[in-house]
Amino acid sequence: QVQLVESGGGFVQPGGSLRLSCEASGISFSLYAMAWYRQAPGEQRELVAAISSVNTRTYADSVKGRFTISRDNAKKTVYLQMNSLTPDDTAVYYCNGKISLWSWGQGTQVTVSS
Repeated sequence: QVQLVESGGGFVQPGGSLRLSCEASGISFSLYAMAWYRQAPGEQRELVAAISSVNTRTYADSVKGRFTISRDNAKKTVYLQMNSLTPDDTAVYYCNGKISLWSWGQGTQVTVSS
């Protein structure tokens, strides 16, 4: 059974930073492209960043230059470093596969506010 556990969210002021983590279990993690998604209240879930099995990275235009996705295959963990946060980044953040989708985890709340 695949399990995805996100952590690292919190409350931060505009301009601040957070680092999210997502630990996966039940999959051959290193073989899969992984991604971070987010869902703001009243909005659809959107893809934020993705990293392939060979560390090719892609980003939504809204986060380019501010967010960095990375992975540690030994720890079966994918990270999202978020800098220069704005209120528009407020959302619940989830990780999942980029192409293969499994059951969604509980997500981690990120709130950016002054």
